[in-house]
Amino acid sequence: MKFIFRFCFIWFIPFTVFSQEEAVFSVEFNEAKVATVLMFIEETYNVKFSYQDNLINTQTITLTKKKRTLDELLNEISILIKIDFERLDNRYIFLKKSMMTEESLHLKEVVINGYLTKGISKKKNATFEIHPKKLEILPGLTEPDIFESIQQFPGVVSPNETATGLIVRGGASDQNRIIWDGINMYHSGHLFGMISAFNPNITEKVIFHNKGTNPKFGERISSVIDISTKTKLSKKVEAEFGINAINFDAYLSIPIIKDKLSMQISYRRSYEDKFETSTFRNLEEKVFQHTAINETTSSDEKFKFKDYNLKLNFQPNKKNTFALSVIHIDNDLEHVFEDLTLNKSNENILDTENEGYSISWNKKWNTKVSHQTQAFLSKYRLNYNFITTENLVQTSDFDKRNNIYDSGLSSEVQIKINEKDNLSLGYQYTLKDISYEIKETADLVYILDRDKTIINTHSFYSNYTYRNSKIIDVDGGIRLNYYKELNAFRVEPRIVINKDLFKNLKLQITGELKNQIVSQIEETVLSNLSLENKLWRLADGDKFPVINSKQVSAGFLYSNNGWSIDIDHYYKKIRGITTLSIGYLNPEDSRFHVGNQKVFGTDFYLEKEFKKIKAWVSYSYIDVKNKFEGLNNNKYFTSSIEIKHAISASLSYKVKQLQLALGWKWQSGRPYTESLSDFEDNDFDFEGINTEKLKNYHRLDFSSTYKFNFSKKGTTRGKIGFSIRNLYNRKSHLSREYTGNNAINDPITAIDKFSLGITPNFLFRVYW
Repeated sequence: MKFIFRFCFIWFIPFTVFSQEEAVFSVEFNEAKVATVLMFIEETYNVKFSYQDNLINTQTITLTKKKRTLDELLNEISILIKIDFERLDNRYIFLKKSMMTEESLHLKEVVINGYLTKGISKKKNATFEIHPKKLEILPGLTEPDIFESIQQFPGVVSPNETATGLIVRGGASDQNRIIWDGINMYHSGHLFGMISAFNPNITEKVIFHNKGTNPKFGERISSVIDISTKTKLSKKVEAEFGINAINFDAYLSIPIIKDKLSMQISYRRSYEDKFETSTFRNLEEKVFQHTAINETTSSDEKFKFKDYNLKLNFQPNKKNTFALSVIHIDNDLEHVFEDLTLNKSNENILDTENEGYSISWNKKWNTKVSHQTQAFLSKYRLNYNFITTENLVQTSDFDKRNNIYDSGLSSEVQIKINEKDNLSLGYQYTLKDISYEIKETADLVYILDRDKTIINTHSFYSNYTYRNSKIIDVDGGIRLNYYKELNAFRVEPRIVINKDLFKNLKLQITGELKNQIVSQIEETVLSNLSLENKLWRLADGDKFPVINSKQVSAGFLYSNNGWSIDIDHYYKKIRGITTLSIGYLNPEDSRFHVGNQKVFGTDFYLEKEFKKIKAWVSYSYIDVKNKFEGLNNNKYFTSSIEIKHAISASLSYKVKQLQLALGWKWQSGRPYTESLSDFEDNDFDFEGINTEKLKNYHRLDFSSTYKFNFSKKGTTRGKIGFSIRNLYNRKSHLSREYTGNNAINDPITAIDKFSLGITPNFLFRVYW
């Protein structure tokens, strides 16, 4: 209640600020000529205008009846007729053609442009905006990767060195909500997360929220990665084809009906099943550590992935636009091991898919009011089988299934009150149906674990934006969630405040409450493959409660003369997280434990841009502590995902069409539980959980790209690139885990996983 009271108090600050400026005249116009309007203003407000007649001779103005100050009235007229009013003194005002474009309006929202590199900006609402097609080079990448780019931001780390294993401000990776064209995505990586499953060549924009999240986004408590494709109609045919050491892809954009209907389509696929490069082999070796694939030499393994996207944009008139989006992500693995001497064989079959569909309608009612309506459907499937055969007869089948059916409908109305004030109101409905089953079949069928849960959620939200850089900039809102099957109601206030302290120095304060009903659990039953042992499930209000998070942050932003500084301190408190008791700690305890988490951190970013050189460095301090009922004497202990200190630095150089980048990453070692006994006797003992730390992690990455034209007169363009990851081939210790002791006399095994070795990659791309 204290948090809500403080939020409400801060949220009403802007109302008390601008209510001090009293409007003195009631103004109303109905398709009045601009000249007539200006004459009225001159008489009413005692001012004089100076202008050329051709600026206003064909335009009219319509304004609803309302009390307005002179500045408020001129701001509204300026937007309507695209004319700037420039004051010569207190009485005389000069009119000139407005230079304000959609892009310049967007730039007014930006607080740091070119964050990390060109194509990334930080906005007043505390979000990061990424435009993959505009992105310049980042270390270790020859082409954009959405998640690898986000990893460069302060406060974001990947302890397991994958693209998708993002730990944002201490929050686990399943606390990140990933959206593609309005569709909730549950599988986001190819090759077990080593690369993003979202093709950057069809992606138009990515908005990353890590604090003060807009209330239209619910469902997860850590971050939101909102990915969207092109919404404008294609004017001409555009095509691309590219290949690197992992996959090939193609992209096509076609206008079907001029200025009415256009289509975009992309396809990407690995070619490891046809030809295996050293790059792909290195990734496999890293991923398949301590699995049946890496530990057997006389085996046959087939692995491939693919994804495709389709987008239709339809604009019957200037006020209405419709869009249809389709996405499909597929990963297939088949591994067979045969022991000819014993006439036995083992087969691992893993199929992971996520498909999604969305349809949207945007309507501009007038210059002030617009609305967006959208429906989506997301289907996720994980099917895993471990089959054993003896003398050509199947003897057992270990089967794991995880299915998600997620659908929803949303509608939002946006109201532009005036140039400074904006209001949005929305409603969202979602139906989530999530089930999993783990069974083993030999002579009989044994159900090891099973669950099926359905939750209907109704959400109402509102967000208010006030922009007045001379006083304050505020984004404040609230979200109300009702979970029908849980009979639970949750209130989620959000706020972002920006205040200019000096000309180039800004204070930013954020606060938010968020809730989460879907999360991943890690099964203790390990397959022979031992890779996909995390399953999605829904909260049940009892063993798996609704997860709740509170976060506040405060920091400073500075930008001037090529220098940019961003520093932020935050505190996060989470309730309702769950964990399985780790088998090796206590073989008699295999139940779930409910607990809390607290996170304190600092993010720091420093950048200097020269004419051809750009240098930046980021630092993150993250302290993550967990406490679970029934574990560690009910005391807080260090989380296994904590990376307390992380540093990233980059130096890039650009001359004409050539770009070079060198980047260095350093992270303190992950915590682990130290064994005090000898495994050979299976006499295991420990002192505290995660009390020790591995050695520090670091690596050096290099990348380069060059753009060119195939001919002077032709429009065909090309791009080549080369990168090396872990340039000095350091073998870093990523994690230490233990398995076993899940039953009496079950042997304990230590599992150590290490980083990716030196790995080159190349790129060749053609644009038509």
